[in-house]
Amino acid sequence: MQFFIDTANLGDIREAHALGILDGVTTNPSLMAKEGIAGKDRVLAHYKAIADIVQGPVSAEVIATDLAGMLAEAEELIEVDPNIVVKVPMIKDGVKAIKALSDRGIKTNCTLVFSAGQAILAAKAGATYVSPFVGRLDDVSTDGLALIEDIVTIYTNYGYDTQVLAASIRHPMHIIECARMGADVITSPLGPILALLNHPLTDKGLAQFLADHKRVS
Repeated sequence: MQFFIDTANLGDIREAHALGILDGVTTNPSLMAKEGIAGKDRVLAHYKAIADIVQGPVSAEVIATDLAGMLAEAEELIEVDPNIVVKVPMIKDGVKAIKALSDRGIKTNCTLVFSAGQAILAAKAGATYVSPFVGRLDDVSTDGLALIEDIVTIYTNYGYDTQVLAASIRHPMHIIECARMGADVITSPLGPILALLNHPLTDKGLAQFLADHKRVS
């Protein structure tokens, strides 16, 4: 399973990269705004800065919601760096855009997916990735992990090439369960990824090793 980091914060991206486990990055307009990145030129420059850190897929989201607008933005995004993946919302014109882009060999990430039916449409249109939002479903008392399992099963049944990119990860058990269910990718803030390092028995064991070493040295 690949690990993407879901952020526009260059410091967090560098830290995940330094850990040696980073395969890619996902971003969205909200994450850009959180970092104070506004204006087309600044946003495009920030995507380039991200792509310079991680030599893997960088999902860059379109803002337009009409077909012509999405395709025009996609042209600008793919000029930023060869690793840019055009991130497109799961709406009717979004599906059309995914089809048009995938027919040209341009990688896409279908975002804001909340149902298996939406995931089927994304795969049929040729999306490179589909991004079901686990945590946001949990927020409305729906089992987000069950959706991951459903999509993985459906894609396996029909041999779809679209990769399941589990998004809206809130804690380390989301990551572990997505791996158990066969998700191809998770994208997460840095916190849940770093939380995978933690176990009280590791801390206890290390403390004991160091105490024993100190006693005999």
